[in-house]
Amino acid sequence: MRTVVVLIVKHQPSFAGFPNFQLFRRSSHPGSDIDVPMNKHSSISYSHAVPMMALVLLAANLRPPLTTVGLLIEPIRETTDISLTTAGLLNSLPLLALGLFAPLGHFGRRFGLERTLVAALLILTAGILLRSQGSVAALFLGSACLAAGIAVGNVLVPGIIKRDFADRAKGVTTIYAVTLGLSAAIASGLAVPFAQWLPGGWQASLGIWAIPVAITAVVWLPAALRTGPNGSSSHHHAAPVSPWRSSLAWLVTIFMGMQSLFFYVAVGWFPTVFQNRGYSAEESGLIIVMFQLVALVVTMIMPLILKRAHDQSAIAAGAALLVTMSVLGLVFFPAATYLWMVMIGIGGGAMMILALAFISLRASNHHDAASLSIMSQSVGYLLAAGGPVCFGLLHDLTGDWNAPLWVLAILTAISIFVGFGAGRNRTYS
Repeated sequence: MRTVVVLIVKHQPSFAGFPNFQLFRRSSHPGSDIDVPMNKHSSISYSHAVPMMALVLLAANLRPPLTTVGLLIEPIRETTDISLTTAGLLNSLPLLALGLFAPLGHFGRRFGLERTLVAALLILTAGILLRSQGSVAALFLGSACLAAGIAVGNVLVPGIIKRDFADRAKGVTTIYAVTLGLSAAIASGLAVPFAQWLPGGWQASLGIWAIPVAITAVVWLPAALRTGPNGSSSHHHAAPVSPWRSSLAWLVTIFMGMQSLFFYVAVGWFPTVFQNRGYSAEESGLIIVMFQLVALVVTMIMPLILKRAHDQSAIAAGAALLVTMSVLGLVFFPAATYLWMVMIGIGGGAMMILALAFISLRASNHHDAASLSIMSQSVGYLLAAGGPVCFGLLHDLTGDWNAPLWVLAILTAISIFVGFGAGRNRTYS
């Protein structure tokens, strides 16, 4: 007697607001017409597929609006006639807004994660379009607007991962971090070519990123319509411990701020530094892309290292030391720029994943982790916001790029000790 197996797709209750489908097999034994679910691994794979793709699409849109402007500073200055200090403010304003608007993530608890996220994506789209209008006022207002949308997205993502992928949070967090890095690298590589190829020059190069963000908002819209505002929970949890009085929490926050400061100085000002040292705009962009791709590879490897490490002090201090040595290399041996940027990618990539990991590793539970996340992102980004401004101001005052590079090296050297303290195996609560 022959047995025929037929694959059937059934609609199941929605998962995270997205349609959920389950694979079944139907056996055609005489008298048997029973639908049997596929194995557990297939079930989990298909039930997570749609929200996972939506999360990846979201992550892919949170960095390009921030990383492209630094590569276009020179054509922006030629058009608007702004000073280097003002250009530094243009680089820093999104970071300042990221810090100021991070607490808006609390709206996710009142209105629902998906609804708040769609609103943030619409604000991000509007900010990108406004910034690309060309005037100085539009540049700054648009930058503040888009940063508000990104800030809310940054804060909401950990909650979405914790809620929808609790059984595989580490893996999903790694995918999220890799997508952030890859999208930033791709956007950096396309910024200058887009400015050359598209009608409208640098304005079109900045504005084109509104298209994928708007598409992402449309993708998340069905989930927002299916899931209503979050109701009050019937479960009572102990109030989270405030991190604001904890020295360990401050070490984690400062480490987050230092690595953010360095990253945004690198993507915002290093292209200009390289161009002033004789590299073309295209090659400067290529160097930044290389730096981000190296950091991306390190980001993928670091979770394996952290899984085996009981204490992260040596790893954090070593990563900051590598970055410090490489920045000094840019001062004393600028001919080896490619080498120094590879080393910065290694150290910087490790610092980034450590800064994210410390939020959960230094907290006793997910409630305390949420409190530490808001603190580290708000204060950390505010700290990082001063980096691009001071970097440009120091160049205006000295007429040389070595002075701001020296200050950057001193700050990364401080991160050696901060990272060592933040990496100790303990919790703040």
